[in-house]
Amino acid sequence: MKLIRYLLATVGVSVVFIFGFGYGRWYSTKPSPTTGGRKILYYVDPMHAWYKSDKPGIAPDCGMKLEPVYAAGVGQANEAPPPEGAVQVTTEQQHLAGVRYGQAEWTAGTETIHAAGRIVPDETRITRVQARTDGWITTVSADFTGKFVTKGQRLLTLYSPELLAAQQEYLLSLKARSMTEHSSMQESMTNSAGLIEATRRRLLLLNLTETQIAALEQTQKAVQSIALYAPATGYVMTRNAFPGQRVTAETELYTIIDLRAVWVMADVFEGDAQRVRLGEAAHVSIPGTEGSSFARVSNIVPQIDPSTRTMKVRLDLANPRMQLRPDMWVDVDIDLGGVRRLSVPAEAVLDAGTSKTLFVDRGNGFFEQRVVETGARFTDSSGDRVEIFKGLKAGERIVTSGTFLLNSESQMKAVGGGMADMPGMTDMPDTSKKGKK
Repeated sequence: MKLIRYLLATVGVSVVFIFGFGYGRWYSTKPSPTTGGRKILYYVDPMHAWYKSDKPGIAPDCGMKLEPVYAAGVGQANEAPPPEGAVQVTTEQQHLAGVRYGQAEWTAGTETIHAAGRIVPDETRITRVQARTDGWITTVSADFTGKFVTKGQRLLTLYSPELLAAQQEYLLSLKARSMTEHSSMQESMTNSAGLIEATRRRLLLLNLTETQIAALEQTQKAVQSIALYAPATGYVMTRNAFPGQRVTAETELYTIIDLRAVWVMADVFEGDAQRVRLGEAAHVSIPGTEGSSFARVSNIVPQIDPSTRTMKVRLDLANPRMQLRPDMWVDVDIDLGGVRRLSVPAEAVLDAGTSKTLFVDRGNGFFEQRVVETGARFTDSSGDRVEIFKGLKAGERIVTSGTFLLNSESQMKAVGGGMADMPGMTDMPDTSKKGKK
């Protein structure tokens, strides 16, 4: 009987040991909840990341389905943990917010400086008309300011005793030459030729044209009122000629400006002025109109305006149709040429005034808000871009659209973290236990 009891006891202990060992092996190796090989740490409210629960379910405040948060590195050997402060946004939220992506890359864009410009006359195309002798105006043809005249068109007629005497001297010299043509004295012929040349040159200096001198030689009669012709084509911008007016040799009768080419004086801000170079291309457009005209930088005024902190940059601009008039305002875009630089789409950068940030995609729905140092804004074939000096590497994936959602999530997370550290907040109920039974 003792042997039988001993054997029964031994069998019972063995069964208990085997059952306990099998139970432990079965339940101790039961895996934690996973999805796609990744361990689920807890569940969060997709609209309020500070709410946590250890079980799936529905968020009590907004009624949305709780989203799982995975342990980094489980099931993916090369998966790095999200950076501190990163925000997680579900695929559904990204779709609703219209999140789009771009990339930090090396580009060779054309940087453009925008400036306001003003049309001014080309100073090399301004002609001032003077009588060059004393006299009286008898008739006026160019009789109003703004009149368009062509080169050789009559402006007025002038009676001048000096000019009349010069004509008579020229006629006398011509008669003297005809009288000495058959003379045997070579010296007399030479003196006669010299006298003709001297009196002819005086007529030219007194503003007579070659055509007028030729007519004088043909008619052999001095003209009492001599016509004064326009020396250039353009608009009469100033007029000081009226019938019966007495004028002197210094009197400025007309100012004629040729507007077939003009200057553009652009006001470039002090910070951009140092980057402008002579010969650089520019485009000039009239506000409210389509199209632009090509121009080049021809001069940089070496002085800063102390009141506006701008520098004058002059551009030469062709104006064949003369639609650009003095004192007209225009928009100027100066192209500074292409340079290779690390850049991102301009809409990716959030400017907070004191700092500039953007969001970097770290995978698995995590986005890192990163502070960057930016440079100039420029344009290339893809649109407006911003140069990045510091804080980003080439090839990193960034968010270009929908940054408002990410920025809001980041601010809410910062506020939630700050509230948890406030005195007295440790006595508040733990919301992470909501959903537990």
